[in-house]
Amino acid sequence: MIDLHLHFDGSLLPRTILELAREQGISLPAEDPDELKLFLTAPEECESLNEYLEKFDLPLSVLQTREAVRKGMYTLLCSLKEQGLLYAEVRFAPQLHVHKGLSQEDVVRAAVLGMQEATAGSFFQAKLILCCMRGGDNQEANKKTIETAGAYLGRGVAAIDLAGAEALYPTEDFEDLFVYARRLGVPFTIHAGEADGPESIEAALRFGAARIGHGVRAKEDEKLLALLKERQIPLEMCPTSNVQTKAVKSFSEHPILEYLRLGLRVTLNTDNMTVSDTTIEREYSRLSQELGMTAEEHRQVLYYAVDAAFLTPEERGRMKDVIGRIV
Repeated sequence: MIDLHLHFDGSLLPRTILELAREQGISLPAEDPDELKLFLTAPEECESLNEYLEKFDLPLSVLQTREAVRKGMYTLLCSLKEQGLLYAEVRFAPQLHVHKGLSQEDVVRAAVLGMQEATAGSFFQAKLILCCMRGGDNQEANKKTIETAGAYLGRGVAAIDLAGAEALYPTEDFEDLFVYARRLGVPFTIHAGEADGPESIEAALRFGAARIGHGVRAKEDEKLLALLKERQIPLEMCPTSNVQTKAVKSFSEHPILEYLRLGLRVTLNTDNMTVSDTTIEREYSRLSQELGMTAEEHRQVLYYAVDAAFLTPEERGRMKDVIGRIV
């Protein structure tokens, strides 16, 4: 299994958040992991993406020190390794972890250390994606995120992203960021076509995005679907999350297999394991049981994920060899 679209803060286990809070003397609304989970998991019937995003406030409150970031990343990746994942790309916004005096570079250095500790001596591997954030007054912070990604590119960091309230802050408004990223040679994916329509995906493609985060609303424009197929642009699809955020009305209406059968390069991901109360295994199981994904389609999605991953050709070849032997 491979997960290319997984948010650090939205995937921390409740017991990890409790442990980090106790170590820092932070009060939480519950002291039992099962009870705390109620405050971390979005309801199946969210009003919107904005309501879904509110669930990130609590985990972020305990991820404001070097040790918390290191330990949080370590425990998350150990959990993924225990689940049997082959590879994961974990994304987070370092600018959201600086409220107690850390710099963005401090945050990234701690995250890289936790990742290295978790993956040492294991075939399971991971890389980090640094998220810029949609907003109206954080241009300098976003620029610093890109610069930090450039400094750590190939040293734990693989790319940047643009995340946050897509409908409130359209993708079109962030062109300058990605001009800067291209200038520094930093690859990028962009959340697009989730809370906003096809025009968001079109802007991301125009900026030079290597992949599209979600892209679920591409079907609203047939020409865009054809363009995605022609350019072989990978889509990082997250069915359970898309239903929660109202990007899709119901799981049965999710277009992931429709896109796959049209020849688009779809990948399957969790988005946020805790906020969406899911795992990558559960996502595959639901696609098989509820949407009729075949074993061959499962294999194809995995190969598309390897092709889409921010890997070197050598890493990609090794990953495909493993998938060929076990799937």
